[in-house]
Amino acid sequence: MTVKSPATREEWFELSKTLTLHGQSYINGQFCDAESGETFASINPATEEHLTDVASCDQADVDKAVANGLAAYRSGEWAEASPKHRKKVLLKLAALVEQNKDEFAVLDTLDMGKSISEMTAIDVPDAIDCIQWTAESIDKVYGEIAPTAPGSLALISREPVGVVACITPWNYPLMMVSWKIAPALAAGNSVVLKPSEKTSLSALRLAELATEAGIPNGVFNVVTGYGHTAGKALALHNDVHVLAFTGSTRVAGMLLGYAGESNMKRVWLEAGGKSPNLIFDDCDNIKKAAGGAAAAIFSNQGEVCIACSRIYVQKSIKDEFIAALVEAASRYQPGDPLDPNTNMGPLVDKMQLDTVSHYIRSAQEEGGEVILGGEPEYQEGEGFFVKPTIVTEAHNGMTFVKEEIFGPVLAVCEFETEEEAIALANDSQYGLGAAIWTSNLSRAHRVSRKIHSGMVWVNTWGEGDTTVPFGGVKASGNGRDKSLHALDKYSEIKNVWINID
Repeated sequence: MTVKSPATREEWFELSKTLTLHGQSYINGQFCDAESGETFASINPATEEHLTDVASCDQADVDKAVANGLAAYRSGEWAEASPKHRKKVLLKLAALVEQNKDEFAVLDTLDMGKSISEMTAIDVPDAIDCIQWTAESIDKVYGEIAPTAPGSLALISREPVGVVACITPWNYPLMMVSWKIAPALAAGNSVVLKPSEKTSLSALRLAELATEAGIPNGVFNVVTGYGHTAGKALALHNDVHVLAFTGSTRVAGMLLGYAGESNMKRVWLEAGGKSPNLIFDDCDNIKKAAGGAAAAIFSNQGEVCIACSRIYVQKSIKDEFIAALVEAASRYQPGDPLDPNTNMGPLVDKMQLDTVSHYIRSAQEEGGEVILGGEPEYQEGEGFFVKPTIVTEAHNGMTFVKEEIFGPVLAVCEFETEEEAIALANDSQYGLGAAIWTSNLSRAHRVSRKIHSGMVWVNTWGEGDTTVPFGGVKASGNGRDKSLHALDKYSEIKNVWINID
């Protein structure tokens, strides 16, 4: 029997009170405290109420998780299982997430502050789709036979790499975890996951369901804790063969260094972004472009790696576009994230609120004009809310235009020519995403080729599914999540040359 999902704020709130919030780490198929017994608090960012205590894992816990992961890998129960079997188990995991979709939606809303409407429309369906799609793909990836002389046979095959460490961010907790662990598990690896210390709850529930689905003990482990303890221990561990990370560019650089200090493990990075949004005067629907631009920075409170936080609008339509942008942005109002009518929740914590406040002040000090929103007025105990903020009179020399903010702060700059727009867009250390608004098909192709980023959207923003890769260039990282390309990160390519004379 299908259970009807909650439809009102009251129904979601009642559901939230029935949930079991796991705070222990998950190692070798069971929940366990940190070896030290230390914990830290999980706080609801909308109310600042205590949710639960989470295990603060460190080196000892990482050693335990990696040892179990390595033992499970060497046993061959999962690594040597047929692709068909791994597909069956992962499809069951996807089905279990589907059965518990409302629980997952509430967990991330409570833990991170994301609106329940966004969780039910985007995050949970995307996570389910990622696990399903990746599961279905694994028995459809073939080896190769190289063209050789008649006396030789060269076989090229994929093998799992061993133990994969995944370090995931707090802005899309369940979805980002799924993007990492689905291809890593599908390829036959053992996984040790360290979710962000700010949002651990949905990852722990997912691990519990993975065991229920049939993933053997030790194959999927979750160590909760801080980056400078548990994360660093994973990055330096000699029995971790691959490290996959999503987070800041600063931390990404540290992880590369740790890999070099240890066993030269492969490190795959989806790091920071400062995506440009180019609005050309041949855009045939300025209101649509303005709505897309607002969504590209104010969705998920601006806590989005691909957020288009830099707008470059052609001078001839600047005033008209800004008027439409303010109208569109005004529809984003912070509120109770458990209310289905809310389209903006709080920022994840007080630290992030302070960061956003700092950049708003910096923008004003450097000559920017705040035409919407502004520095938040924080009241202790009332959540970490900030209104959509638009700053005009901005340029690439300003700190808030150059640096990733991870909040609902939008810089509006102008340009006159296509060449200038491309130069301004590329004038950044980052290269994750970009958007272009134009009715000229030739311009769309021409500009998208010249933009230095891993992804470009034309007359839209953020669209895509599991069939296409996700990732960036320059200081935004390397490698790709999603699509068949994700399997490349978690597979070894082996060549076997056979003399058949």
